[in-house]
Amino acid sequence: MQNLTLTWQSAGGTAVVLYGGSYVAARVRRPGVSTVLREAGTLLALFALWQLVGRLSLMSTEHALDRARWIHRTELAVGLPDEASWQAAVTPYPVLVKLANYYYASMHFTVMIAVLVWVFLRHRERYAWVRTTVVITTAVCLAVQFIPVAPPRMLPEKGFVDVAAEYGQSVYGGGVGGLVQAAQLSAMPSVHVAWCVLVAVAVVRVSRSPLRWLMVLHPVLTVAVVVVTANHFWADGLVAVAILLLAYAAQSGFVRWRARNTADVRPEAGRDRVGARG
Repeated sequence: MQNLTLTWQSAGGTAVVLYGGSYVAARVRRPGVSTVLREAGTLLALFALWQLVGRLSLMSTEHALDRARWIHRTELAVGLPDEASWQAAVTPYPVLVKLANYYYASMHFTVMIAVLVWVFLRHRERYAWVRTTVVITTAVCLAVQFIPVAPPRMLPEKGFVDVAAEYGQSVYGGGVGGLVQAAQLSAMPSVHVAWCVLVAVAVVRVSRSPLRWLMVLHPVLTVAVVVVTANHFWADGLVAVAILLLAYAAQSGFVRWRARNTADVRPEAGRDRVGARG
């Protein structure tokens, strides 16, 4: 499967162009166009950073594999199900495997972009909350990913199979000089899991339609897909969700802090005006 995503250079360059267009639109007093270009530029810049971090994190393939083995051993020690057994239950069904590979490759960005566009166009007052959550969550995930961790599919001795490569659906190109491509060593934490939970929460909180609960199927399917395709361990997803919860907590704390400071400032301003009139 061809990887249609942008490189970090092309994404970063496009982000710069969009920021420039936003500035020009603001100068000619087209605030709506300026906002759209700025938000698109922000998301592309975040994507470029994600791609770049994946390359910068390439340190030692051996250590990345060692960390993956440690995660797998620890999961089994604490009683989590073996991901290899989940994958083994699906591999006899080629259609399911191919669908899982396709879902992993295509729905990650597609659903996120669709939800962001929907919130921006239909619920503008909630857009900043959703966008800021995406930025904080992804930025923290990227910081963690500077420590390379291999995905389960690189551990065939543990019973895992790289089903995407087996069916010609891998989104990863070949390595350079015999090294594993850097982006493949960014398994911990799982941005796939962080984003799918994020968009589900956004839709459930923002929408008032009773059908909004169907969005919960996206994280359910995504978690199942990243496991049966051996792209992530359970731990990758658990850490990702923990980071997402921290992002929500940080935003909530900031809102309370701002409200408290605003409440403290207003009475003082009122007393100043009374004193001025006296």
